[in-house]
Amino acid sequence: MNLKLRLIILSFLQFGVWGAYLTSMGNYLGSVGLGSKIGLFYAMQGIVSIFMPAIMGIIADRWIQAQKLLGISHFLAAIFLIWAGYYGMTAGEHVEFSRLFLLYSLSVTFYMPTIALSNSVAYTVLVNNNFDTIKAFPPIRTLGTVGFICAMLFVNFAGIKDGIFQFNFSNATGFPSFQNSYSQFFVSGVLGILLFIYSFTLPKCEVNQSTEKRTLSDALGLKAFALFKEKKMAIFFIFSMFLGVSLQITNGYANPFITSFKEIPEFSNTWGSNNANALISLSQVSETLCILLIPFFLKRYGIKKVMLMAMFAWFLRFGLFGLGNPGGGVWMFVLSMIVYGIAFDFFNVSGSLFVDKETDKSIRSSAQGVFMMMTNGFGATIGMLGAQEVVNHYVFSQTDPLLQLEGWKTSWYIFAGYALIITIAFAIVFKHKHNPNELKDIKH
Repeated sequence: MNLKLRLIILSFLQFGVWGAYLTSMGNYLGSVGLGSKIGLFYAMQGIVSIFMPAIMGIIADRWIQAQKLLGISHFLAAIFLIWAGYYGMTAGEHVEFSRLFLLYSLSVTFYMPTIALSNSVAYTVLVNNNFDTIKAFPPIRTLGTVGFICAMLFVNFAGIKDGIFQFNFSNATGFPSFQNSYSQFFVSGVLGILLFIYSFTLPKCEVNQSTEKRTLSDALGLKAFALFKEKKMAIFFIFSMFLGVSLQITNGYANPFITSFKEIPEFSNTWGSNNANALISLSQVSETLCILLIPFFLKRYGIKKVMLMAMFAWFLRFGLFGLGNPGGGVWMFVLSMIVYGIAFDFFNVSGSLFVDKETDKSIRSSAQGVFMMMTNGFGATIGMLGAQEVVNHYVFSQTDPLLQLEGWKTSWYIFAGYALIITIAFAIVFKHKHNPNELKDIKH
């Protein structure tokens, strides 16, 4: 099989595993009385992202070939998630938070480091076969987002009714879609098992035979924390954490919010309220397209303006959720999905490029680790725990569907207000003079 095609399949499955439940798990949790705990489930992803990728990186560097460790990690993650699905199936509406949370936590503990491991495998295989990674890797990674979208759409439209597996593209008649049940865990687990098997067919990634010891401190990138001594970098990393607060909020709460419109007679049979995951998948489509715009915008406007665009896009992302509905206001939901690509890509990818340009080669990898730790680790964890408090106060403390809907709108406005404050503060505090020549090697 063509080598690039093999890596595309790897990337497709890697993110398909995640897409099967990331945006719909909140809906299932709400259906079994755990809506008030949604933030804890998503915060766990951030917590394990702080240390597990570093630990697995050391193991892959020194003891176990990366493609094998990738497979083993996916196997363990899949087993625990399938176990969580089985528990959900047998428990019905009587799901215990502690048991489900433990199984889910063990699953993401082994899944989250596979994102870095799969990238490492792809880079190693490409380099070993004399490919230019800058040209060859982006299309491979893009197909990963396609895998994420396909998994989202599958759990949205697939279901088991009267004991028969079937697809329903309207869901307006009470179709038992996988997006509303424990079945999404089974879908993710099956994809994980497939990737476990597939990983062992990939080319070998040799371990480092060097006698030089790499400590956990090195792997965590703690040396790069010296960058906090530089005012500009310290401000950038701190604001990265502040903006990282927004990263997981819509993953956790967008689906339960849109689905809640089914309780309102006016919107109960609208396509959007019954197909929340499909509607949300437009965000990933936008993400795939917006990444192509980054070289042009960075070259023309510089990192500060591009980051400001991302921050303001988060303001629009949340604000449009508060204003929209799945009926006549569905266009606001669609627009919110479109701006997500700018909000996510312009922040993550541009921020990574900025760190790469502003740091010394000797600590560049560690500096990237700090950026990821501040955003997807600390920022996302704080964001989900904070969002949980807001949503619990305004939404899940209410029992009347109309009052809950008002609570959802209030929550989205609070999140939008936070994003706007961060945008204004960043514009005032962060000082950076754009020099287009510094980015001359970025092609568009």
